[in-house]
Amino acid sequence: MPTIIRSFKSAVTKSVNQQRYALNTPVWQRNYYEQIIRNEIALQAIRQYIVTNPQKWESDELYAEPWF
Repeated sequence: MPTIIRSFKSAVTKSVNQQRYALNTPVWQRNYYEQIIRNEIALQAIRQYIVTNPQKWESDELYAEPWF
């Protein structure tokens, strides 16, 4: 699995940096987070996080304005 993720992130980084004319600029946060979804309650909590998390981005200490 790590090889698949690394390959995907590499390809996306190359494409994004070509589009924004910014070679070797980081696109991703370091690492990634895996979670096993064991039941419907856990699935609903993850879905809720996905829906509400973007609303919190601007208050995050690492938030940066979008490049596009």
